Amino acid sequence: MVTEPRWRRGVFIGLGANLGDPCAQMRDALRRLDAMPEVRLRAVSRPYRTPPWGLREQPEFTNAVAEVETPLAAADLLPRLLAVERDGGRERGGGRWGPRTIDLDLLLDGATVVDRSGCRVPHPRLHERAFVLVPLWELAPQAMIPGRGRVAALLDAIDAAERSAVAALPTSIDPRAAARRSSGASAR
Repeated sequence: MVTEPRWRRGVFIGLGANLGDPCAQMRDALRRLDAMPEVRLRAVSRPYRTPPWGLREQPEFTNAVAEVETPLAAADLLPRLLAVERDGGRERGGGRWGPRTIDLDLLLDGATVVDRSGCRVPHPRLHERAFVLVPLWELAPQAMIPGRGRVAALLDAIDAAERSAVAALPTSIDPRAAARRSSGASAR
């Protein structure tokens, strides 16, 4: 008897970009993820304009968070995220925190903790970054980050000036919303 893999919710992916058309690039990355047979897109935050982190002399970033459902373990999902980055024109090796066409980070996988070379979940700096916590709060304010606490409490602990620098953009990057709009228009 073949056992079907157990699909898990509560897997959150951070998206970011600051080169080209960030919203279009994030929408395309989400479309690619959702097209994978072992990944189902569940929810997508609004995109947020955010100041650069680390290296300040670069364009502002656009960041968002998506929740996916998957039977894949974190170590098996991560190479798929990296493939989506490569397909989106991401070239690694340009230095930490530098400009990029697309960045996908595995932020959180429910209560799972992974700490091995190349794969750390929850993301090791998730709890200190408003540009990740704000969109994550939009989707799951009561989510627990293992070893750190609830998203809402962690966001409250971030400096108010840093939180206020994260500004929602008046658009959607959810590829399912774009598909619904175009199918509605063609039905008229």
